[in-house]
Amino acid sequence: MSNLIIPRDYKAALDLKQTELAIKQIKDFFLRSFSTELRLRRVTAPLFVLRGLGLNDDLNGIERPVSFPIKDMNESMAEVVHSLAKWKRVTLAEYEVEPGYGIITDMNAIRADEELDNLHSLYVDQWDWERTMTAEQRNIDFLKDIVRRIYNTILRAEFYICETYPQLRPYLPEEIHFIHSEELMQMFPDKTAKEREDLICQKYGAVFIIGIGGELSNGERHDRRAPDYDDYSTISPKTGLAGLNGDLLIWYPILERSIELSSMGIRVDGEALKHQLRMSGKEERRELYFHRRLLAGELPQSIGGGIGQSRLCMILLHKAHVGETQSSIWPDDMRLACKEAGMTLI
Repeated sequence: MSNLIIPRDYKAALDLKQTELAIKQIKDFFLRSFSTELRLRRVTAPLFVLRGLGLNDDLNGIERPVSFPIKDMNESMAEVVHSLAKWKRVTLAEYEVEPGYGIITDMNAIRADEELDNLHSLYVDQWDWERTMTAEQRNIDFLKDIVRRIYNTILRAEFYICETYPQLRPYLPEEIHFIHSEELMQMFPDKTAKEREDLICQKYGAVFIIGIGGELSNGERHDRRAPDYDDYSTISPKTGLAGLNGDLLIWYPILERSIELSSMGIRVDGEALKHQLRMSGKEERRELYFHRRLLAGELPQSIGGGIGQSRLCMILLHKAHVGETQSSIWPDDMRLACKEAGMTLI
């Protein structure tokens, strides 16, 4: 069994029927509120894409996509999406979405290489969003503004669900704290990246860590990112630090650990793409469909990310396992341990 956390004296605040209803209420409320906040139009998204177009996202750069041959297309291979970062950017271009507006979709995926625990599932459901921006907005201040608006939407959802179910009490802080991954490493040089996340989130309650994917001064990365969607290499003239992306995390008292709610950022422009492909030894990707269109200037500048639906429901409903807010496959010993601890997996 993978790393399962069993909270002491855990008791779910809502029963199974209430939980199912509350999941629907949170998803409906958050989608309306978030779409209004960032002016996002809902679009329909694919579950799978053709291999070889460069549209699928390999996240940290190592995950294997679930794939299958298509009989009616001469056995061409399709891949179940990992996320839709690059597909969304192409869609912005095809829909001619103007700056200040964007798209949002329900993204469903299978991540066969996940290590299963309280937060990680084979099945991924998230709101994937992308917003057209201008070249002048490629800066830290614009990134922080969007992050604050996302976090405020999460706070509104927390208020709504706690008003609906009084047995739930709000715990998220009113403000989100910003810190760069380099600054965080300097604060806790003898800690791992995960330990640093726990320490900073425990202190502030909600944190956005800027600059995920690039190499830090100690020669390590806070976390890995594929080189062709987030811009993690552009140096900000304001801070002198690299990266226009990051992770939004909170401190979750039920599990006594930090939890990532969103990975997001300003996307690569042509120069950042070339630089990051070169630094990662992936320059052959420049010949793929997505990369050729981006380098030809056919795709808009954009900012985007994903917000886990089941994970958001989990932390708003004070659940101890993401399997309490989504249906998936879990190891038998994990199901048994969860049942004995009062964690009812759907």
